Amino acid sequence: MTAEEIRELRQRRYNATVISLQRINPDLMILRVKPDFPRPPHQPGQYCTLGLGYWEPRVAGCQAETLAPGEETKVVRRAYSISCSILDATGELLRIEETDWLEFYIVLVRENPDGRVPALTPRLFALQEGDRLQMGERITGHYTLEPVRPTDTVIFLSTGTGEAPHNYMTWELLRRRHPGRIVSVCCVRYLRDLGYSAIHHELMKRYSNYTYLALATREPGITQKVYIQDLITSGALEERLGHPLDPANTHVFLCGNPKMIGVPTRDKQTGTTTYPSPTGVIEILEARGFQADVAAWKRKGNIHFEEYW
Repeated sequence: MTAEEIRELRQRRYNATVISLQRINPDLMILRVKPDFPRPPHQPGQYCTLGLGYWEPRVAGCQAETLAPGEETKVVRRAYSISCSILDATGELLRIEETDWLEFYIVLVRENPDGRVPALTPRLFALQEGDRLQMGERITGHYTLEPVRPTDTVIFLSTGTGEAPHNYMTWELLRRRHPGRIVSVCCVRYLRDLGYSAIHHELMKRYSNYTYLALATREPGITQKVYIQDLITSGALEERLGHPLDPANTHVFLCGNPKMIGVPTRDKQTGTTTYPSPTGVIEILEARGFQADVAAWKRKGNIHFEEYW
């Protein structure tokens, strides 16, 4: 494609600008995007789409891509939960109502094990501040704090960039001066993959009801891998919480790897519930009296989940 054709496509298809780009490591970044239109009303935990044209460059070191004829003029889009850095540049609780951008927490997918070529993130990681892209004008999703009461304990359990909506929901709870306990756990491979770690540790200093736990399964020097499921079954989560997990006053939010979450299925004829293998958090918690939200079963519970792939 010619430079003129690309300029015309960008002008016609894009509606937002990258205003901030923080690279946590070569494969992880925090991206702030300002739309050309008024930022839509939304709730923490919801998501919208980002998109870039197939004509845009990709970063090196990713799975090779071959475009079909005519595909080079199309836009590839993906849904991303909205994140939040919680504190502003001065260290105070962010006043989101005074901003006009949205924040996203994005990991570079270099290769998919199923053979599908990653189309969007290799292009997102080629962006620079001031570059243009497409952002969806609709923000939606049911993964929100709506069921949480003021005195409830709120537990966020995530893997990788699944932390994004939990950061935004944490900000909302702190903004409300939520009196109940708040615990946020994030499991990653390496400590370098914890993009918001410093912020969470600062929050623990300021808010006595807030606890942050980081798990790194491949960090050099670790003697035992601890996954989120292990944190619950060993009693370590309750130890940090300071009391037993009580389904009567606790909401658990799960976001990230489907294997961590473990969404069950139900046989329509027998009504039998089947949990996936390996054992996920939902099975562990339901054995303790919790109940997961499952839209297909028209069931509302106190375990809420958002799968990331």
